[in-house]
Amino acid sequence: MYETREIKAHGHTVRVNVDPAPEREDRPALWPTVGEYPIYDQFLYSTMTTDQERNERFLAALAKLAPGRRVLDIGTGEDLLWARASLQTGARNALAVEVIEDAFHKAADTLTALDQHDQITLLRGESTALQFAPKADICVAEIIGSLAGAEGAAAVLTDARNRHLTPGGLVVPHRAVTLAAPVRLSTLLPGQPVAFAEASLPYLQAIFDWHGRPFDIRLRIEHPHTDALLGDGTPIEVLDFNGELRTEQRTTTRLTITQAGHVDGVLTWLNLWCLPDEEPLDALRMKTNWASIYLPLFGEPVPVTPGDVLELTVEVALSDDGIHPDYHLGATLHTTSGNKHHGSLTSPHHGGPFRAHPVYQALFPAA
Repeated sequence: MYETREIKAHGHTVRVNVDPAPEREDRPALWPTVGEYPIYDQFLYSTMTTDQERNERFLAALAKLAPGRRVLDIGTGEDLLWARASLQTGARNALAVEVIEDAFHKAADTLTALDQHDQITLLRGESTALQFAPKADICVAEIIGSLAGAEGAAAVLTDARNRHLTPGGLVVPHRAVTLAAPVRLSTLLPGQPVAFAEASLPYLQAIFDWHGRPFDIRLRIEHPHTDALLGDGTPIEVLDFNGELRTEQRTTTRLTITQAGHVDGVLTWLNLWCLPDEEPLDALRMKTNWASIYLPLFGEPVPVTPGDVLELTVEVALSDDGIHPDYHLGATLHTTSGNKHHGSLTSPHHGGPFRAHPVYQALFPAA
């Protein structure tokens, strides 16, 4: 059973349905997406610094690329993680950039205590607004979202390649892809209420406070069961950080239903390569801090059978901040019986409506 709680956000009272059961690694949990917003705390940082799947890949890339070179670390965080790792793998020096004020001050304290403090330069601000010299040879940036581009990686790293890197400079990671598969939300949370995990409420409130009002936040599913997928994962967003990197894109794909069930949206997840020839990190099937994002499409679940096809168009366009993208989805479900069902979703980084879709009306009940 769920409980209904209230949170306050700039004078707005928001009712939220909450699952009070303790979180476990073998139990799915519903959270708001968090990586796109400047609300990082010790818990969120620790989930990244202890992410073995992620860290091994970034370290392997730096060990290959960083020796003897100047490294730019965008979004260095309070631990200066990749700036420090760059020096440990042989970099000549590192420039670390952090925009969040609290994280910057903690990073400054961390830097003071380092033996190699004179080899790291720490700057506060957005890398897209900073100027510095000399340029870097390697840029490392862990600004990849559970939706690959959601944290602004395309815009930030396009700017870094154009202004901050030497000719022939390289970016770590190498490539990020968002995949999607048809699902039903309630099946992703089997035997559980469709409600936010209790531990997620402070982050939900922090995001609404940051924005100044509530909005339909993207929905993060932790530890989803892969048997809830009604078809294979198909790429809907591709970011080639050392190739043709597009800040905006439009993709149309066909997701074939492979097992009977009901569909009301898609589950998306990340595949990430830090080096071009490695096995990718698969956020759906590996233990990592990246989770999956559920995107609703239909107001009511639609029954499907094998052979039905979900035609999905995804448009990624920069929001009004010029950094973080908005996602626009249009879907047509073609059934083998000849019927068509249409669905859509506009999922902005910030702003937009509140309680516009039935799933949000259920999560945030009216007074």
